[in-house]
Amino acid sequence: MRVTFSKWGDRPHWEYDAIRLGDDAHGTWLGLPSGTQMSRPGATFRTDQHSVLLVPPASPFVATFYDEGGTSVCDTYVDITTPPTWDGCTLRMVDLDLDVVKGWTGRVWVDDEDEFADHRIRFGYPAEIVSMAVSSCEEVRRSIEAGVAPYDAKASRRWLSQLEQP
Repeated sequence: MRVTFSKWGDRPHWEYDAIRLGDDAHGTWLGLPSGTQMSRPGATFRTDQHSVLLVPPASPFVATFYDEGGTSVCDTYVDITTPPTWDGCTLRMVDLDLDVVKGWTGRVWVDDEDEFADHRIRFGYPAEIVSMAVSSCEEVRRSIEAGVAPYDAKASRRWLSQLEQP
């Protein structure tokens, strides 16, 4: 599977390959084994830990859950996006700047609010996109803080364990 994020105005952003692991009540799960190459204009790197990407059906976000032992500063990273769409084996979405992050200590915060505020004016985000992004961000933040599934680590652990098998 190919995962492609763009920025508003069809500007390229992060792209990488992933393995379709399966589906459950939360959505479709994609695996990113350690060593996955991620790239965007001006930057390329290889991951140093396993992670899984949850693509909930018809929701304006995707959630990445990280395995322990790498350099990621967080356990959970949720990109607020337009609702992701499948184009054959390619997953496409527009990154709307806002991110909800849960650090390894359990602290939860919203990141890039300043970028969102700037971009919504500079790139002319429509009012309905702004409203969707803000409400999705708040709903995800509340869910992570409450530790409800899939943010309770049980669902993601199941899928991460598939990447740990030889």
